[in-house]
Amino acid sequence: MTAKIIDGAAIAQQVRAEVAADVVKLQQSHKVTPGLAAVLVGDDPASAVYVRNKAKACAEAGLFAETVRLPHNTTEAELLAVVDRLNFDSRFHGILVQLPLPRHIHEAVVLNAISPAKDADGIHPVNMGRLALGQPNVVSCTPAGVQQMLLRSGYDPSGRHVVICGRSNIVGKPLALLLMQKAPGANATVTLCHTGTQDLRSHTLRADILVAAAGSARMITADMVKPGVVVIDVGTNRVEDSTKKSGYRLVGDVDFDAVKEVAAAISPVPGGVGPMTIAMLLVNTVKLAKAAG
Repeated sequence: MTAKIIDGAAIAQQVRAEVAADVVKLQQSHKVTPGLAAVLVGDDPASAVYVRNKAKACAEAGLFAETVRLPHNTTEAELLAVVDRLNFDSRFHGILVQLPLPRHIHEAVVLNAISPAKDADGIHPVNMGRLALGQPNVVSCTPAGVQQMLLRSGYDPSGRHVVICGRSNIVGKPLALLLMQKAPGANATVTLCHTGTQDLRSHTLRADILVAAAGSARMITADMVKPGVVVIDVGTNRVEDSTKKSGYRLVGDVDFDAVKEVAAAISPVPGGVGPMTIAMLLVNTVKLAKAAG
């Protein structure tokens, strides 16, 4: 058995087309164009690519987008001042600060400074708290993207055992909260594993749906999954590859070639969760624009 490929890029295109239609309706009914401000500090090449891709996706969907570029030596106080200004700029309904930030800046302090009403990433404590209570406004982009990948591929989490490997604040924790909700597209039994989990394999073997989001290249091997499992690979890891001009290639947290021979369905890296994260950022921005009236 070779697994069905869950094509995140194709699903993301569906979502982005829906967003574009929503933007047109919002412009016609309320004369409002959803706006997204992205803040990029420093010159990290990967971050620059991510921000550029987000800006391109916004333009294609009809959103207004602007990137605020700041030098690496920007102080925390200076960055907070930029965030504060954007909080009060009516052109922008969503704000995202691209991570990682330089080491001298405390990420939590900056992220908490973003108005919850403009939190396009869905990771402000207020929005995370609303998610925990089952009253979400916007949901963290990657977890929301994972949920949509499952639903639009015919793998409703309801009643299934979902095992998540990774407890980060932007993927593992909010995804667990999202999928355990008593709500359509959720209602799953969720096990959250992490670096302190003993005998990880005993947990992953029980998964109907396995989400790998630990940030460790190919950590999920074929002997760790049961036949017929659905695998979503959130990991993005660089490994050396002398055949590539860059000297490296991207792989996920799953040993793709081996696991696809056991699983019923699997998402690839790249081309899986990454495009969905950007698509859900657009969804969140439109939601925030609608909420702003």
